[in-house]
Amino acid sequence: MPTEIYKSAVVELIDGTELYITPLKIKFLKLFLDEFENVKLATNDDEAIDALAKCTVIAMRQYYPLIRTQEELEDNIDMPTIYRILDFAAGIKINEKAEETVKKQATESGSTWDDLDLAELESEVFLLGIWKDYEELESSMSMPEIIATLKIKRDLDYSQKKFLAAMQGVDLDKANNNNSNAWEEMKARVFSKGKANDPNDITALQGYNAQKAGFGIGMGLDYEDLTQK
Repeated sequence: MPTEIYKSAVVELIDGTELYITPLKIKFLKLFLDEFENVKLATNDDEAIDALAKCTVIAMRQYYPLIRTQEELEDNIDMPTIYRILDFAAGIKINEKAEETVKKQATESGSTWDDLDLAELESEVFLLGIWKDYEELESSMSMPEIIATLKIKRDLDYSQKKFLAAMQGVDLDKANNNNSNAWEEMKARVFSKGKANDPNDITALQGYNAQKAGFGIGMGLDYEDLTQK
């Protein structure tokens, strides 16, 4: 079976119109999550359900723009279908037959801004140079797509670093298992022509070698902690 980046579903409106539901694109997810805060503030299930309906109206901007108001939503979609849409759109799982309240089910299963640093994730993906601006990125990518893209990007970056380390006789995987910052040690040896075994040795980070590396004293030294991989 092919690997899935995300799960999708086909749901039907009351008139039989079929909608293909996938995770919300970031553009709509941001609006959705802002409205979802009202679910958390609800004092009873009626208020929670009303807020979830408003969230679904926002989701319709992606799936079926003809539905623009809560009244139009209620005329075209029943509650079981709304709950199904919420599940595939934003991971909000609600079981009408469960003993727990709708609010409790929704708030304990849905995403929040506390779960992610969206600006940082978007910035890293944007560096791929595919989109002309962030608005275009947010209109074309969902959260699962961003995460999958970043995983591949980081895996490729690590593979390149692993190859360069192997050329210097360093097993980066083994070094990381031993909690050693092998990437920094390898850079130090390369740019000091083997004279520096300590990544903090100043001879590895100055002069012409530092210019070739693109970092050094006064040049914005930066690094990636590969032990967190």
